[in-house]
Amino acid sequence: MNKIMNVKNFFIVKRNVANLLKSIIISVFCFLVFILPINVKAAYDVEYHNVTEICSLVYMGYNRGVNGPIIITKGLYQNGENIKEIYLVTLSGTEIIHGQSTGYYTDILSGLNLDNPYQRNVVRAIQEYVPKDSNLIFAGHSLGGMIAQQVAANETIKNDYNVMNTICFGSPLLSAGQREGIVNRLADKSDVVPFLSGSLINNTKRALREVQKEDGGYKNRPLEAHSKSYFRTDLWGNYDVTGVKGGQAVIKLDTSTRRYFKSPTKW
Repeated sequence: MNKIMNVKNFFIVKRNVANLLKSIIISVFCFLVFILPINVKAAYDVEYHNVTEICSLVYMGYNRGVNGPIIITKGLYQNGENIKEIYLVTLSGTEIIHGQSTGYYTDILSGLNLDNPYQRNVVRAIQEYVPKDSNLIFAGHSLGGMIAQQVAANETIKNDYNVMNTICFGSPLLSAGQREGIVNRLADKSDVVPFLSGSLINNTKRALREVQKEDGGYKNRPLEAHSKSYFRTDLWGNYDVTGVKGGQAVIKLDTSTRRYFKSPTKW
């Protein structure tokens, strides 16, 4: 009789252990399916609503060459029900740093829409860090906006990625007709730099027309307009993160993915 009871108890314990293991497996499955996606979404820790905030990110590239002028950050673009994962690529402009390709020579090359080290370094950084078929949004100030337009027209980038938007702060028109995605150029009325490129000669109407202008009241201070205007929310606060006046697009970024890249004059 005791032997029968022992056998019966054994099967009861075995069944209980099996049920316990089953519960653990189900719990782990639920955690993987439901909890982890929430954590992924929560990784987007900063939200941007207007173009002046994007300009502030671009200016992080002005760091005296310590980190480099190229910054890439993973994020989320949202405009109403249109939601897409993106990589934001920000490019600072002219900065005279020994060994960094953000000097006057690059200004000339890019202004004539010619190949240059800064452009090549941006393409290389994207290839190194961003998975193929990803969505890209570019933003650049001055020379950085020129380079952004060149990269948006680069055949390798267009073949391997989806360029959604390019936002240019105080930058001339470049690569018109070849660029992928929507380009929005912003120019203070006292800033002369947005018109200093070869496009003013060979594509005059488009160079003058394809630009959003606001008057910051700088008048005889073009350099001040070029360097300070694009932070002003009283001028540009009504432009969304893609440079659309009255637009509703926002960008959320996962700052833990932010990575700087240098741009040497030679490879």
